[in-house]
Amino acid sequence: MKPIQVGLIGMGTVGTGTFEVLKRNQEEIKRRAGRGIEITMIADLNTARAQVLAGPAVQVVPNAQALIDNPSIDIVVELIGGYGVARDLVMKAIAAGKHVVTANKALLAVHGTEIFAAAHAKGVMVAFEAAVAGGIPIIKSLREGLTANRIQWIAGIINGTTNFILSEMRSKGLDFSVVLKEAQRLGYAEADPTFDIEGVDAAHKATLMSAIAFGIPVQFDKAYVEGITQLEAQDIQYAEQLGYRIKLLGIAKRREANSKTHSPAGVELRVHPSLVPTSRLIANVEGAMNAVMVQGDAVGTTLYYGKGAGSEPTASSVIADLVDITRLHTADPQNRVPHLAFQPDAMSDLPVLPMDEVVTSYYLRLRVADEAGVLAKVTGILATENISIDAVLQREADQVQPSEPGATSVPQTDLIILTHDAREGTMNRALASLQALSTVLKPIVRIRKEELA
Repeated sequence: MKPIQVGLIGMGTVGTGTFEVLKRNQEEIKRRAGRGIEITMIADLNTARAQVLAGPAVQVVPNAQALIDNPSIDIVVELIGGYGVARDLVMKAIAAGKHVVTANKALLAVHGTEIFAAAHAKGVMVAFEAAVAGGIPIIKSLREGLTANRIQWIAGIINGTTNFILSEMRSKGLDFSVVLKEAQRLGYAEADPTFDIEGVDAAHKATLMSAIAFGIPVQFDKAYVEGITQLEAQDIQYAEQLGYRIKLLGIAKRREANSKTHSPAGVELRVHPSLVPTSRLIANVEGAMNAVMVQGDAVGTTLYYGKGAGSEPTASSVIADLVDITRLHTADPQNRVPHLAFQPDAMSDLPVLPMDEVVTSYYLRLRVADEAGVLAKVTGILATENISIDAVLQREADQVQPSEPGATSVPQTDLIILTHDAREGTMNRALASLQALSTVLKPIVRIRKEELA
């Protein structure tokens, strides 16, 4: 059978890896796909470099439109990233009747609903395994492997840069700013790491997983996003003493209505630092590695672990998508796996809950005056809001130099409190009352806690 022909847009790190892995494992891939898969055309602004990498047998052009217009190209692989140009090219490829493979989580998190609708109407596939967690096949697992399950929650370490930073802060006791510079020096963090350290990259990925897990539209604009820039080394150390590690988690959780907490039904979609018990496998994922936990009603808890970025790990997922499309290229579109796992006319209108409605437990650190009655006032405020305390620790505060802004001669101590589950809005009210106490000397640190049981 004639090999299926692929056009590749973007010969960067992942594009080069895709080309090399496909070439190296051509025979093995052909045995699995049932026919050959060949990259016959590449669009890249640096045509000279791309031509050297691809060799003389591949046509290299500077204009992606020429690739899309080529009638011999069956699948377009988009690997340039970003929202604007990438969206236009993907929509044009779909309109031209081409299947699309992309690793662009930002594009799909923001424009996925539009793109999937266009692909469904045109009868073509948009595959995006590489968009979430690099080489880990989490999209296929959610969309196909766990299809018998009612997914209850997903929690993932889905950004390697932040996980590397947190691992280094924990193991070396260093502050965030110091470790960030080291991560940039080693190439784990970009020169502008904003999307990573502010949680945006993880939120793009969590948004896609939530849509597949719960059969809801892609709704990145409703995700709660909080990064790691405000974390302090002392909180990571305190968490360790309490039996927890702090990880930046992308969380998607199905929530039933709860009359006790006055919480409505919906989906929690959030990214933020979380305390995770050290007994959980995911808490021990270190360095730039990724891991995703999925809880299903039939299968229980499953864990997916591996490299979340890099040339060949991401290429592995891109090529897996190429094989899937090759197998289903001639199939009736109605018999293909839906883009978001659920049939388009069976999507749910379950809302994404505002952060005030999220229910979780908390780690609180209060720098307080070391005097009688302080703990009673703190616990009294929490009790007034019906927030139950799980544990309380008191630790000697770091020495404050008299020349520091806000320095005081009053003896100080760090009060660390772990709470049971509480509604976020309720906790916000309690924190406002606690911060107003004259004996609370600095802004209160609040980190959410996930037992992942």
